[in-house]
Amino acid sequence: MSLADLIHRDAPLEAIAQHLDGLDHAARVQAIRAVNGKGQRQLWAATEAAGAVGLADLVPLDQPPLQPVRHLGKNSLPLFSHFEKRFCRPTLRHPTLGAQSLWGYNHQPNAWLTGPGYFICGPSPDPERGAVVIDYHHTPPPEAARPAGWPSVRGNARGLGRLVYGFMQDYLRTVSRHVTVGRAWRHGEATDNYFLLSREP
Repeated sequence: MSLADLIHRDAPLEAIAQHLDGLDHAARVQAIRAVNGKGQRQLWAATEAAGAVGLADLVPLDQPPLQPVRHLGKNSLPLFSHFEKRFCRPTLRHPTLGAQSLWGYNHQPNAWLTGPGYFICGPSPDPERGAVVIDYHHTPPPEAARPAGWPSVRGNARGLGRLVYGFMQDYLRTVSRHVTVGRAWRHGEATDNYFLLSREP
């Protein structure tokens, strides 16, 4: 039975996690990318009481600063739904979050048009939404060191990037050892936009 079938049949989250943990990385990415928007919404609801995702689930503690960790994803948009979120542990302390933050950006084919969608990721101010928030209001300092190959830092308040990432926060919940589910809030209001991420082992 596929992941999409398990979600459609309202399988317990434990069964879904066990299924995902039994797949290798390539099969896990294929499985999450076969889940449509309705399935992502169902999975978000199913994870309301799940164990809290932590920053170490996104970038393991044994990863040195500026070592990127890829999370391959699928969102609920009708077009251009395959993407990646790439995270790293920074070398600088965030002025508000201190050491408890990660940096990252969205790697996707239309980045030349929308911008890279940089963000700061840290503990959530609203744990009922999710324990971790990806915050597009805040971006890394443009002059700060970043992993090799990452694009130049741009804010999300101008151009088409404003329409895609502006005023947005993504909250994350745990699905399995490698997989998280997210939902977007814009201007502080919940949207009907969801996504799944699978971290590279």
